[in-house]
Amino acid sequence: MDFVAGCIGGAAGVLVGHPFDTVKVRLQVQSVDKPLYRGTYHCFQSIIRQESVFGLYKGIGSPMMGLTFINAIVFGVQGNTMRLLGHDTPVNQFLAGSAAGAIQCVICCPMELAKTRMQMQGTGEKKSSRKLYKNSLDCLARIYNREGLRGVNRGMVTTFLRETPAFGVYFLAYDVVTRSLGCEPNDRYMIPKLLFAGGMAGIASWLSTYPVDVIKSRLQADGVGGVNQYSSIADCVRQSVKREGYMVFTRGLTSTLLRAFPVNAATFATVTLILMYARGTEEGPNDCEPAPPSHHTQIQQQAQPSSL
Repeated sequence: MDFVAGCIGGAAGVLVGHPFDTVKVRLQVQSVDKPLYRGTYHCFQSIIRQESVFGLYKGIGSPMMGLTFINAIVFGVQGNTMRLLGHDTPVNQFLAGSAAGAIQCVICCPMELAKTRMQMQGTGEKKSSRKLYKNSLDCLARIYNREGLRGVNRGMVTTFLRETPAFGVYFLAYDVVTRSLGCEPNDRYMIPKLLFAGGMAGIASWLSTYPVDVIKSRLQADGVGGVNQYSSIADCVRQSVKREGYMVFTRGLTSTLLRAFPVNAATFATVTLILMYARGTEEGPNDCEPAPPSHHTQIQQQAQPSSL
């Protein structure tokens, strides 16, 4: 049931947050010489005007498809690592989250590559006259046929550098906030507290690794126009800083933070409500009564989404 609830909660998070993600990617990879967008609001406005509302949801198929596998990996690895470590402490939460983040990169990297390529396709066009990719699967298939496994895993190193500490910070921040708020299973304000904890955890997670995400997006979008601009991670960092200064690492940050809170709020609310209903149905009304030694562990198990 944890797995099912996590998948549904993650799907809710994707639906809420994908438009913000599209804006983030467009801002991160746009040319500094000929920028299309002046900022977050202008980007939203331009996409809707030029490409319709559906333009904001370009590439959503890829995260939706990868969601099941990512949730399975994150929930499984995080739970098993916590059991292996033995104690529910903030440090162990960070270690377990980092382990989960590192392992799910195998699915996350190709998924985000397809998402990024689909988001960049037909920029500024309501109906693209020439679509290179039909959908996310076609995108990955074409990349594989042209570049092999290396092409499908483009950006794997930067994805690993982003996801490993990001998930560690995510679970650590969630643990710290829920402990501070005193979340109890029978607390009438438990859901608002979990929403707040999840939202703040998402924001903390993104802030901790955002510069790496900018480089990842640029590497994965590189070659969309047929020309590869960057030869390596170091070359991407060097060229980006040389042309745009260190502020390049904040490109799209506003839309990312605007996305982080509602995405994690939607995910937490969905996961919590599903699990509360399922546990209440299976175990009866006394299921939510806390056992004093382990009430925080129960909350942790009740809702831990994997979507950042």
